[in-house]
Amino acid sequence: MEGSRHNSVFLVLLVLCVRLTLSEAGSRKTRATACAPWCPQNSKCVSATTCRCLPGFSSLSGELITNPLEICDDINECGPPVTVSCGKFADCQNTDGSYYCTCIPGYELVSGGATFRNESENTCQDVEECKQNPKICKSRSICINTQGSYTCKCQPGFELNPKDPKQCTDVNECSSGQNPCHKTTHCLNFVGGYECRCRPGWRPVPGSPNGPNNTVCEDVDECSSGQHQCHNSSVCFNTLGSYQCRCRLGWKPKLGFQYNQITTVCEEFTFPTMTLPEIKSKRLSNFFEQVQGLERKFNATNVQDTIKDFIRLLDDLLKNPGDLEALALPERHRKATDLLSYLEMNLRTLAKYMPKGSFTLDYPSDTVLSLEIKDAGNGNVTMKQGHAKMLLNWAVATGAEDSSPTVAGIFSSPNMRKMLVNASLDLDPEEEAELRMIHKSRRGAYPRLISAINSVFLSNEKTEKLDFPVTFAFSHLQELGQQEIPGPRQKLICAFWKHDSHRTGYWATTGCRTLGSRNGSTTCQCDHLSSFAILMAQYDVEDHSLAVITKVGLSLSVFCLLLCILTFLLVRPIQSSRTTVHLHLCICLFVGSTIFLVGIENEGGQVGLRCRLVAGLLHYWFLAAFCWMSLEGLELYFLVVRVFQGQGLGKHWLYLIGYGVPLLIVSISAAISAALDLKGYGRDLYCWLNPEHGFLWSFLGPVTFIVLCNAVIFVTTVWKLTQKFADINPDIKKLKKARVLTITAIAQLFVLGCTWVFGLFLFDPQSWLLSYTFTILNCLQGLFLFVLHCLLNKKVREEYRKWACMVTGNKYSEFATTSMSGSSHNQTRALRPSESGM
Repeated sequence: MEGSRHNSVFLVLLVLCVRLTLSEAGSRKTRATACAPWCPQNSKCVSATTCRCLPGFSSLSGELITNPLEICDDINECGPPVTVSCGKFADCQNTDGSYYCTCIPGYELVSGGATFRNESENTCQDVEECKQNPKICKSRSICINTQGSYTCKCQPGFELNPKDPKQCTDVNECSSGQNPCHKTTHCLNFVGGYECRCRPGWRPVPGSPNGPNNTVCEDVDECSSGQHQCHNSSVCFNTLGSYQCRCRLGWKPKLGFQYNQITTVCEEFTFPTMTLPEIKSKRLSNFFEQVQGLERKFNATNVQDTIKDFIRLLDDLLKNPGDLEALALPERHRKATDLLSYLEMNLRTLAKYMPKGSFTLDYPSDTVLSLEIKDAGNGNVTMKQGHAKMLLNWAVATGAEDSSPTVAGIFSSPNMRKMLVNASLDLDPEEEAELRMIHKSRRGAYPRLISAINSVFLSNEKTEKLDFPVTFAFSHLQELGQQEIPGPRQKLICAFWKHDSHRTGYWATTGCRTLGSRNGSTTCQCDHLSSFAILMAQYDVEDHSLAVITKVGLSLSVFCLLLCILTFLLVRPIQSSRTTVHLHLCICLFVGSTIFLVGIENEGGQVGLRCRLVAGLLHYWFLAAFCWMSLEGLELYFLVVRVFQGQGLGKHWLYLIGYGVPLLIVSISAAISAALDLKGYGRDLYCWLNPEHGFLWSFLGPVTFIVLCNAVIFVTTVWKLTQKFADINPDIKKLKKARVLTITAIAQLFVLGCTWVFGLFLFDPQSWLLSYTFTILNCLQGLFLFVLHCLLNKKVREEYRKWACMVTGNKYSEFATTSMSGSSHNQTRALRPSESGM
């Protein structure tokens, strides 16, 4: 039983093995005949390892694909190289895996179909759009069929609209560059055509039609044909296409009428008159009586002769003004203002009735009148004459409501200067501010006329503010055969004569600017008109009285300093270390003052080598003088305050401080000025230190320090002296003691340079009290040193007496000297403290 069970199990396993074997063999057979699962799009399976692209597609490897990464791309049958042909008038259109043919635009298949496959099916023929759609082109255009298309052509007289090629617009044959008409005709455009017609005032020439493009016209002379409408007070003047009604010679339009108009009405012209104020001059009264004679004899047919006579009378008056020169200046300027106004009014009115053109009238006394008369217009006009040249825009000359010929004139008279002598000058505020920046202490400007008086007048009477500026060139008058050349404190100014509320006048510059001067003339530009002249303005940058005091005081000081130097060198009894300080102080002041007198003025106005050298020498010698003043203070301090504690500085220290310190300061200052290009030495007006960039402090700094130190020493020594007077001689009278002390104190003020302290407080150059005090005290420093060290010193006076006797030949009495010395021994002893203090 157990054996049979084992057999049955074995059989079951055997059956299972057989079935599994058969199943595996079947599956292998199935796999051997299945398609590849990786075939790409647009392909079909060939075998388990191969795919084939569908018709119309291809791969890189060809028709069969064995690589799973390859794809089937569409074959473009229509692209190059061309593999198919659609025939004429057809295009090939590619599709995925195939293609088709279509007729090109403007063509269609006979069958009416849309596509075909090959050339044999091509029946494309032209489509006639014009027949199929008669309204395809818009109005005023014609449809013209073309091979495969059509065009819209405009009718004659029209052109295609660029914005719409199917629409036509009218051609303007009369536009610029296309006018087909003769120049004497007027082209009239209309829709689709044009006409050539004569303008108003013109007519066709005989035999010429009016309208076609061959029309030729001629002017109609309304004046000779009697077709004009001029008033009987005017004369007809024919113009091309029209006419004008002009006033007769010597006539002018009535009020409310204009010149050269068809409606112009005229009246006879009379000599212009002007109401003048009371005349206080017999010479001026005689002039106006002569002018009234011209009025009575005035003939409007010859205005030019009247102008000549009027200018001749005015020229005689200006050449010989007579009692006008005796009038006070305000009254004389008032008469000059009236004359200029009267002259301008008369010439402006009379010149309008002169024939057109340019006129220049010269007179024996160099008076010149230039006139320019022409119709109103625009553009620049130049007027020239001997004294002046003017460039202006002609539109400026024309009056706003005046259609008469435009007048521009220049009246130039050198003799008019007699009437305007010593007139004041009012500078433009900006120019005044600029000058005050340049000249800190400027007190005023003193003008002098160097050109003729040039009165400019136009038809336009409103010339206070012109639309376009006017440019002038005024010639300088030659006096004594030489041209005027401005100095360092002078300037050429373009000025005009301005009326004030009292009907007098003065020179002003507002609204005018000077462009430059060259070859004896000055160019100006103004935005208004009046009477003009070139002024040589002298700017008062210093007080003349102060300048005289400075020169006289320094000259006297230089002489006294020379006497001091000779005294200190020749008088042996007074020679000491203190005398050495006195001597070198006087030498420095002498050299510095001499250089100041000779070279301080920079006459050329240009900072050259000479001016810089003078400035450097002045810097050094005045600093040296102050250094010796500081040594004077030290000597005084050792003498009075520390009288028992030393003998003062040695000579080598004196020379080192007196001359070495200023040399060091000047050398450093000059080096800094050169390195930084400060231009510290030399100014336009004076050869002194330039105050710009603070360079002046190279002098003011040491001076301030020395003056302040010496001031302290001065106060200290005066206080010590008051104590010494009481100790040395208690019995001396108070009055005498006060007098000696006062003299000593005042003397030491000048020796120590303490008077220069006034300059440190001179903040305002126009403070006349401080200016005069400072100038007088310091310019006379040499005189005070001579009086103090020479005249008040007994030993020096004794030497002077000896020299005087030697010069005069008298013998000097030893007895007189001894007795004089003995009799004054007590007095000398009493005064010795004060002398030692000095």
